[in-house]
Amino acid sequence: MNCIIIDDEEMARAIISEMISRYSELNLIQEFPNAIQAIKFLNNEEVDLIFLDIHMPDFTGFDFIQSIKNPPKVILVTSDKNFAIEAFEYECIVDYLVKPITEDRFQKAVQKVESYKKDAKQEEVAVAAVGKDNRNEFYINIDRKLIKIEMASVNIIEAKGDYIHIKTEEKNYIVHSTLKKMNEKLPKDLFLKVHRSFIINTKKIIDIEDNSVLVGKDVIPVSRANRPELMNRLNLL
Repeated sequence: MNCIIIDDEEMARAIISEMISRYSELNLIQEFPNAIQAIKFLNNEEVDLIFLDIHMPDFTGFDFIQSIKNPPKVILVTSDKNFAIEAFEYECIVDYLVKPITEDRFQKAVQKVESYKKDAKQEEVAVAAVGKDNRNEFYINIDRKLIKIEMASVNIIEAKGDYIHIKTEEKNYIVHSTLKKMNEKLPKDLFLKVHRSFIINTKKIIDIEDNSVLVGKDVIPVSRANRPELMNRLNLL
C-alpha cells in the first residue's frame, strides 16, 4: 500500500516513517509538513493510506479530509484524545492513534487497513441485488455469509461511519459498506434518501411532522433539500 505522512512535527514524521519501514506491505512515498502541500501532491498522485495529524497550523486534519474528493483510508495520529468521536464521523478514517504511539497499537491500525483492502471485493457485493431485474430482494455480507433480505421488509438504512445499519421489521443488521453504495442498489420508487445519514422505505412512513418522519418506531430527520421530494412521493388528499 502506498502511503504518505502529513504532520507539521519533524520528529513525529520521523517516528511514523521508521514504524512504516517495518512493514513490507507499506510503501512510504512522501512526507509533508502541512496539508496544503499534500493536497497539491494528491491532485496528481493516488495513495492508499494517509497518516494524518489533526492539529496543524492554518489547516487542520479535518479541513484536509473535507478538501479532497474520495479521500483514501486515513489513520489519524495526534496527541489530542478529544477528537475521537468526531473522527469516526468520516468514512475514510480507519483508526485514531494517540501520541506517543506504541508498536502494538500501530500494528493494529495497519491490520485494520489491510482488512479493508482484503475484503474490498466482498464489500462490493455486500449490498448487491440478485440480478439486474430482481427488485424484491438483496443480499448482505455478514461474517463472509450472504444473507437475503426482502426489500419490502426494510424500514430504514442508517450510515454509521464505515458501516450501514439496516433495520427490518424483524431484525437489524450492520454491514461494512456505505450509504451511497446502498442507495445505488435500491429501487427509487420504494426508497428515498431523506438525510445524509438515512434512507427510508417510503411505504413504511407512519407520519410526518415538521422536519422529521416516523418510520416504524424510529424518528428520522428530513433535510430541507430532500423534503420536497418526500412530499412529492406522498399521496396527499
